[in-house]
Amino acid sequence: MNIHEYQAKSLLKKYGVAVPRGGVAYTPDEAAKVATELGGPVWVVKSQIHAGGRGAGRFKNDPNGKGGVRVVKSVDDVKSNAAAMLNQVLVTKQTGEAGKEVGRLYIEEGADIKRELYLSMLLDRGSSRVTIVASTEGGMEIEEVAHSHPEKITKVAIDPVEGLQGYHARKVAFALGLEGKQVNAAAKFMTAMYKAFIDLDMSMVEINPLVVTGAGDVIALDAKVNFDDNALYRHPDVEELRDPTEEEASETEATKHGLNYVKLDGNIGCMVNGAGLAMATMDIIKLYGGEPANFLDVGGGATKERVTIAFKLILSDPNVEGILVNIFGGIMRCDVIADGVVAAAREVSLHVPLVVRLEGTNVDLGKKILAESGLPILSADNLADAAEKIVKAVKEAA
Repeated sequence: MNIHEYQAKSLLKKYGVAVPRGGVAYTPDEAAKVATELGGPVWVVKSQIHAGGRGAGRFKNDPNGKGGVRVVKSVDDVKSNAAAMLNQVLVTKQTGEAGKEVGRLYIEEGADIKRELYLSMLLDRGSSRVTIVASTEGGMEIEEVAHSHPEKITKVAIDPVEGLQGYHARKVAFALGLEGKQVNAAAKFMTAMYKAFIDLDMSMVEINPLVVTGAGDVIALDAKVNFDDNALYRHPDVEELRDPTEEEASETEATKHGLNYVKLDGNIGCMVNGAGLAMATMDIIKLYGGEPANFLDVGGGATKERVTIAFKLILSDPNVEGILVNIFGGIMRCDVIADGVVAAAREVSLHVPLVVRLEGTNVDLGKKILAESGLPILSADNLADAAEKIVKAVKEAA
């Protein structure tokens, strides 16, 4: 789960992470009020959307104008810029051409920036440890730095038993070229950040840029936080921060029913049980010249009702021109999948080619249900056969 910058800073601040003062605003008048309360002489008006590159982005209604992050020097300018930004669609490198509508702004006090650095914490799957990633190249996308200047990136893995120690923080601080009281400030910053990461079950926290001010303070000028969805049940207060308007409606609906669904840009819908098998299914669709429209894992204990909902989710995407159901029945019974597919296909009046590959528990019963349904369902003997048939069927139906 992702949250907005202002929400991330609010959470981090509770743990002692240094952040500039600021407030959220939903109208130009609210923006002016927040600016007045903060005091001047400089404010930053920030669009709040779940995407990076906001400053370099451009609004659809003013492609040659200013970006989604603006530095202003009067309360009147705060209000006028807020009016120009709110309810407009901001397009960045991460949003794609569709962009995202700005429904709220974060009004923040200006900072005396001396240096811009990069700092993040994430779970490194290779070492199974929380890892600090730091760089002197703040303000840039870390992927670009890793590609062009890998020597400027420092990584420090934290032993989960030991936790973050002073020597970890000092190693990172020295790698960032900090000195004097900046080292202690950075150590305090990282200690607080690590505690927040562990306590709140974060999967990633990124501070870009991490700023050293003219006074030598170390503060988070921007903050991006992701949470482990599987741990949200332990943090109802965090889950309340979810902004449904920033999420794909179909993905939000899937979550309500315990389905793992991610919308993609292709035209062949996939319904699979198991994340690994789902990834393999998408790969083989591409191998045979098709493009998957989604990732959808119905799980090992799906019911007929859940399968029906999954089928409807796939067909709710207007780009879907064919569907491939690939089930290996272990815990998941093939007859349950077959019942769900038939029920859903009848309920939504199936109008696209459907290929089903079943294998495992109750496979013969599942195939019998499909064969006797009277629906135009193509049966496949194996995954390769299924992928080849659905790609061919979609092309012939086009």
